[in-house]
Amino acid sequence: MTFSDIFKSSFLENISAVSPLDMVLTIALAFGIGLFIFLVYKKTYRGVMYSSSFGVTLIALTMITSQVILAVTSNVVLSLGMVGALSIVRFRTAIKEPLDIAFLFWSIASGIILAAGMIPLAVIGSVIIGLILLFFVNRKSDKNPYIVVLSCEDHNAETAALDYLQKMTERCVVKSKSAQMGLVELNLEVRLKSEDTDFVNALSAMDGVNSAVLVSYNGDYMG
Repeated sequence: MTFSDIFKSSFLENISAVSPLDMVLTIALAFGIGLFIFLVYKKTYRGVMYSSSFGVTLIALTMITSQVILAVTSNVVLSLGMVGALSIVRFRTAIKEPLDIAFLFWSIASGIILAAGMIPLAVIGSVIIGLILLFFVNRKSDKNPYIVVLSCEDHNAETAALDYLQKMTERCVVKSKSAQMGLVELNLEVRLKSEDTDFVNALSAMDGVNSAVLVSYNGDYMG
């Protein structure tokens, strides 16, 4: 055994397994696509509280995935070890918005495709996905459901308010009703004919109507 054999190892031989140009190009493209995903997420977010850390996570996830796949594709032995290492990883953060799952998979898929060398597919595919999300998520529609919380004094006021709502809205369905002495409370799902909500002001000014509240409803519905 010579002196050079002592320092000879597979670790040192793997230093040149991935060229510096490939590393820099992959990381730079991953950052660019991750930033694009982050901007699309920011424009299409429709939740209650926006989390900036989740947006930054999308950028980091794209870059980290590209590095992992780049290392795996350069060494078969490493790929087997990586499968075993990643199998013990557990993510316990709750995903509150269903659309967030799509953004997570989008970031991971973009990193994998980039590291596999399919740069046109990663770039063009991300642009197409981003445009589709911007179109469908940001599209405004008057058919979105709303909830009207109505408080009336008696049955006559309730009947008059319901007749008025049926005339001013495209659809009016009673979801719940509670009645007690001198007070009737209704929760109604309505579909507006237009974006004009002045009918709520007129509704609250009717005789026997104590209050009328219009609330945007983003839950699942059939119709």
